[in-house]
Amino acid sequence: MARKGPVTKDTSTVALGLAQIRVGDSATNIGADAPTLLAADSIGALANTRFVGNTDWFKLESGFPLIEDFTTPVREAGALECSFKEITPANIALAYGLDPNSGEFAGMTVHSGEIPLGNRYAPDYVRMEAVYTYPNAINHMYIIFPRAQVSANVEMDLQSEDAAAVPITFESKRADSEMTGGNAMWDDKPLGHIAWD
Repeated sequence: MARKGPVTKDTSTVALGLAQIRVGDSATNIGADAPTLLAADSIGALANTRFVGNTDWFKLESGFPLIEDFTTPVREAGALECSFKEITPANIALAYGLDPNSGEFAGMTVHSGEIPLGNRYAPDYVRMEAVYTYPNAINHMYIIFPRAQVSANVEMDLQSEDAAAVPITFESKRADSEMTGGNAMWDDKPLGHIAWD
């Protein structure tokens, strides 16, 4: 008897588990569309990872009663939401919109550093690479934001029997050559891209 319904076509494409989030310098790596960051650039253990591609749509209607004639995008954004479990000075700096790989934050260790409170400004630009390894341990999906900012209301919820998980959102920003500091590599994909191998 033939199976019915949405049967699996290729088990190697089924996603299960979390992506590894790597963060590095945006300006240094702006010309690379392939993954350039290493596992050492990971922000560590995570509670979740979620890609969101927001699009606002314009719908043209005409006639009476109104009937839709046409749909086109009027706004597009890309974001990656995650919650990190490793409460380090570098990760908290990132949550506050600071580049943990630059300036005074570059010298921090996992248990020493200082994050100033009450002095926030526009978030620094960072490169974010989400590296997802499929369960077959062969194939990968890469979500690359060559120029991203982190926006978060920092919440560190400490529990008696569960690890704290601090939620942050990487918002992709334009990286094309018309943007100061951008690169022609991104002219046809100004917010970055999703790639597979």
